[in-house]
Amino acid sequence: MSKSIYDFYNGFYINQPVGNNAFSYAKRKKKQIYVPPLIQGNLSDLTPGDKIVFSEIEDDIEHNKFGLKNFIHRIINDKNIFIFDNHNHAFFFWLWGWMEKKVETDSILVHVDQHTDMRNPSKPFRGKLKENLTLDMIFQYTNYVLNVGNFIQPALDTGLISSVEMINSITAFDNPIPEKFILDIDMDIFAPELDFMDNSIKLMKLQSYIKIASFITIATSPFFIDQSLAINYINQLFE
Repeated sequence: MSKSIYDFYNGFYINQPVGNNAFSYAKRKKKQIYVPPLIQGNLSDLTPGDKIVFSEIEDDIEHNKFGLKNFIHRIINDKNIFIFDNHNHAFFFWLWGWMEKKVETDSILVHVDQHTDMRNPSKPFRGKLKENLTLDMIFQYTNYVLNVGNFIQPALDTGLISSVEMINSITAFDNPIPEKFILDIDMDIFAPELDFMDNSIKLMKLQSYIKIASFITIATSPFFIDQSLAINYINQLFE
C-alpha cells in the first residue's frame, strides 16, 4: 500500500544542517528542528506548538521559534487547503496536488508574502514533471534541500507553475487576479511591522482570493510573525 501525505508528515526532527536546519547551524546551540504532523482537520485544530521548528542567529542572538502543533489539511467544496508553519512545505503540497489532479501544470501562482521566496536552492529538483514522480522524492527534496526562501523557483522549473503574481504591497492587492490560480499566503503579511498596510484591506482582498482560488497553501512563518497572531488572522480569513 502506498504511503499517504499523512504518513510522510507524521511529526519528525531534522538533525543535520540541511533545509531549514542549515541556517546558522554551526553557531547555534539548538541543533535540531521539528516538523509537525499533518492532520485532516478544521480551524479549531489550528494551535501553536511547543517544539522549535526554526532556529537562526541574528545580530549574535539565537532565535528559536515554536511553530504549529499540527499542520492542517482542510477540504471545502472539493477545494484543498493546507496550513503549515515553514513556507517551503508548500512545494510538497503543490506537487501532491498535481499528482492527485487537483493542480494543473502551467498554473499561475498568486504569492502573498512580504518576501519573494525566489532564491535558487542548492540543488535542482528533477526536471519537468513526469508520471514516475513519487511522494518520497518530493518529501525528501522539500525537507532536506529546500528552505523558507527558495521553494518557488523549483516549482517554476518543473513546469507546475508558469508565472508568479507577487502580492507584497497594498497597491499590489489591486492587481487583476486570474480566473484560475494557486493561492499561496504567508501570514507574515500581517506582521506588526507591516501595519502601515491596512489590515482590513488585506483581509478583504484575501477573502475574495480564497473564494475563487483552485488550491490554497498558507504558511504561518514562525520566524517572522507570532504564531498566535497568525492563527488569529487565519480565523478571520475564513469567517
